[in-house]
Amino acid sequence: MKISCVILTMGNRVAELNRAVESALNQVDGDVEVVIVGNGADVPALTATPPEGSAATVKTVRLAHNTGIPAGRNRGVEECSGDVVLFLDDDGWYANQKVVAHVRDRFATEPDLAVISFRVMDPDGGTGQRRHVPRLRAGDPERSSPVTTFLGGASAIRRSAFLQVGGLPERFFYAHEETDLAWRLLGEGYRIEYDAQTVMYHPQVPPTRHAEFYRLNARNRVWLARRNLPWPLAAWYLLDWVVLTLWRERRSGVALRAWFQGFFEGLRTPAGERRPMAWRTAWRMVKLGRPPIV
Repeated sequence: MKISCVILTMGNRVAELNRAVESALNQVDGDVEVVIVGNGADVPALTATPPEGSAATVKTVRLAHNTGIPAGRNRGVEECSGDVVLFLDDDGWYANQKVVAHVRDRFATEPDLAVISFRVMDPDGGTGQRRHVPRLRAGDPERSSPVTTFLGGASAIRRSAFLQVGGLPERFFYAHEETDLAWRLLGEGYRIEYDAQTVMYHPQVPPTRHAEFYRLNARNRVWLARRNLPWPLAAWYLLDWVVLTLWRERRSGVALRAWFQGFFEGLRTPAGERRPMAWRTAWRMVKLGRPPIV
């Protein structure tokens, strides 16, 4: 079973990118095919090279402009030849050299497994961020479990399943594209697992560092519901998130204005192809601990 690794970069974190590529190339029994996608930027020259005697390779692709995270990763998958594709952020790196061997073993023996979401750890020893454990009960990051979504930059995906459901939704640009993909995979009967044994290091940085975070977060959440949920669940899901956002951001008028700007943008603009999940899929998500209303 061949393993590929897609790394997106804007070309502005050379040392970090070099570390990420090196951590993928130096996997024990890995022979990883690394595909680096310059998202509207040249891929910088790197010192990381495959170990002597390894069949690992490095390939670079430059996109003419920044197409966003989902489109950039989709292009990376197109350039891959692996049965399983790892997605790795350019400022992250694998904690040990056995990650790929573990991932290969799992995908080879579990044919209904579509995605493994990795455990993300703070390299400085911090407690980590709640959002890095993709389930409602996130208090114990060392506990593995089935989940209904995953972390895009810290994951491994069965390529055939990824292609079967159409890949990541490119119009999203940033935010919730992984959940859109996850829901469609669940609808096809696949499993998604949070695996605490697969560890990736990543600096603790808040998602709000992105200037458009609140707008895109809200717009894409509306698109996610419009594309994937039966209408009664879509209405319930969006109402829940309006209430949660009003509570969470009640002290920030700037954040609320940006969020509601995105929310109404999501209502009035095309969301892409609508393929509402079956009610049995929604019930399956309830049994997995995260109903599609929150």
